[in-house]
Amino acid sequence: MDHKNTTQVSEFFLRGFSSEPEDEKLLFPIFLFMYLLTIVGNVTIILLIYSDRHLLQTPMYFFLSHLAVADLGFASSIVPQVLQNLLSQKKTISYHGCLAQMFVAIFIGNADSYILASMAYDRFVAICRPLYYASIMNRKRCLQMVTASWTITMFHSSIYTFLMSRVEFCDPGEIPQFFCDLYPVLAVSCSDSYIIDLVLMTEGVVEILGPFVLIIISYAFIFFTIMKIPSAVAKRKAFSTCGSHICVVVMYFGGISFVYFKPNSNLVVRQDTWAAMMYTMVNPMVNPFIYTLRNNEMKAALKRVIKKHFH
Repeated sequence: MDHKNTTQVSEFFLRGFSSEPEDEKLLFPIFLFMYLLTIVGNVTIILLIYSDRHLLQTPMYFFLSHLAVADLGFASSIVPQVLQNLLSQKKTISYHGCLAQMFVAIFIGNADSYILASMAYDRFVAICRPLYYASIMNRKRCLQMVTASWTITMFHSSIYTFLMSRVEFCDPGEIPQFFCDLYPVLAVSCSDSYIIDLVLMTEGVVEILGPFVLIIISYAFIFFTIMKIPSAVAKRKAFSTCGSHICVVVMYFGGISFVYFKPNSNLVVRQDTWAAMMYTMVNPMVNPFIYTLRNNEMKAALKRVIKKHFH
């Protein structure tokens, strides 16, 4: 551990996307537009599902509404601060604001992965156990799954936020990221991070990889079940019901894996910034469009709402 004078910091500096102020000002309208699309898209998903009894009572759409809530909350915990800093000469965040942002980002970000795992399990039951689908994926089971998704990740986030609140910092350093993420904040600490590193290597790996492994197992069974279907038309229909979800899973876990599951290196800090942008800004923006544009039921529900209110 470095022997430096520690102090109770009041704020952190955030590196941002570019060292050139002119470049960051150009990014502001782009990120603002992306955030507005995120709000509109996810709010539309939520309102459509909760205004349509058929969609709300269908497990897939019930989980989708929670995914939309998670995407909206995740982006809102990060993007407003990014927009503010893009227009500011002093790119800072308060100490307590940093801890709060970290808590919400870890909490909602991991809830995303558990909800995606719940949706994969729903597809597994629908395709591999169709005769038992109604009894397995009943209302009570769906509520239990989403409750577990939010509860487990809140507990997980509370652990890390508490551990980070015990960390000491030297002079306010520059966090090598555009928001308060766990690893970048640890990079500017002066404390011995052995306990946090140990928790990250045990509980943290299980927390992140657990839902991904469940998704892989579910789709392995789905794939082998579909391949046994003799009809080519039925195969395409079965695969199409999973297409949107697979796209979202690949995008989400692709960005997460690039940032968290690779050797640390100062050479890839800038790549980390853009990879983090993918799962913090791009994914929450495109998810609603992936599910609505590829889903006939969602498009039909949207048409019903438009017809009801504008005709």
